[in-house]
Amino acid sequence: MTQDPSAGRGRLWTDPREAEEHQPWLEPKRRIGPPPPPLRPDDDKPEERGGAVRGRIVSVLIGIVIAALLVGAGVLGANLLTREDSERNPAALPVVPGAAPADQRSRSIRAVYAGARKSVVPVRVRGAQTAGSGTGFVIDKGGVIVTNAHVVDDADQVQVRLDEDGRYVDADVLGTDVSSDLAVLRVDSSAAGRLRPLQLADSDDVQVGDLTVAIGYPLGLNRSASASAGIVSGLGRSIDAANNFSIEKVIQTDAAINPGNSGGPLLNSAGRVIGVNTAILTAGAGGGSVGIGFAVPSNSLREVVPRLESGRKALHAYLGVQTRESQTGPGAYVATSTPGAPAAAAGVRVGDTIVSVGGEPVIVPEDISEVIDGRAPGDRIEIEVQRAGSRETLQATLGTRPENAPAGGAIPAPSTP
Repeated sequence: MTQDPSAGRGRLWTDPREAEEHQPWLEPKRRIGPPPPPLRPDDDKPEERGGAVRGRIVSVLIGIVIAALLVGAGVLGANLLTREDSERNPAALPVVPGAAPADQRSRSIRAVYAGARKSVVPVRVRGAQTAGSGTGFVIDKGGVIVTNAHVVDDADQVQVRLDEDGRYVDADVLGTDVSSDLAVLRVDSSAAGRLRPLQLADSDDVQVGDLTVAIGYPLGLNRSASASAGIVSGLGRSIDAANNFSIEKVIQTDAAINPGNSGGPLLNSAGRVIGVNTAILTAGAGGGSVGIGFAVPSNSLREVVPRLESGRKALHAYLGVQTRESQTGPGAYVATSTPGAPAAAAGVRVGDTIVSVGGEPVIVPEDISEVIDGRAPGDRIEIEVQRAGSRETLQATLGTRPENAPAGGAIPAPSTP
């Protein structure tokens, strides 16, 4: 390639194909006017200046990220060291001061337990072939203690412990009443003088839904008295006594009652005795409690205990019939009329339906027992029966309940705890 001397000024180079393929590179145009002021050092190449600034920013950000990574690594390392130390020497769980405030129900239960626990005692019995335990509670400062008859039945030795930290002392059995499952013990008055007797409430005032607290020594847990709480879940129940007669006006509760609780008090929210824990309903033979317990009402204690304490027998009125629910309407169908008993003497026959006793209507068989239980031997009572489509009114004089009766009762097989 050779330089063309005819080419115009300003050409840097040319080529024969330039006209077809290229635009010529030209020399910069001449400026007209004074020359621009000289650039400052930092004004030279602005695009390079912007790049430098961006570079510095990126460097700072990278430095921050690296520092953060280093700090994080340090914290992680410290945590790993701390974890290793904790695994070698585990620290105790922290103690959080304070406690959740007790609600009104909890405060009531605490107050009842605190006021009654030192009046409730474990009872230990030994016989020729057996040994057992139960619970009792003090009812006067003379050393009189109430428990269940089945707790001390056939015992050769009965002992109670009057102090949680003390020893057992001998107790005398003043009397038992199988028909109400109550027994009265006595310990030396000097030993019992420091105990506070429990007061008896009027069990006729008890209502379903009332708070109940059962205190006793269940399942051999004799170090200190146990408490369980519930409500009155039923009233006017009838359960079989050991002699096959019925115990009437029994209080039903869902407070936990277990073996060893027998003879212990069932208390209301005021800490007064409304009953003596006696039996539980179980889920079949060998089954555990199903949450239904029974207590002999405190008003029965008022009648029975004074007689037993004085060495006399408790007397119960007796009519002498076995009944079941009527299949034709309200009333109690007479299944058995014991020969020579007051009912038979009055003319009550098998097959009759008793519809009222003592002026009170009979809807179910338990109604008869409840009326008779509130009377005394020798009382005269009116009995109305349905017979062959007509009603007859009979007059009976109540007798004294014998030691045992034929099997039968309102609630089958309650277990004695």
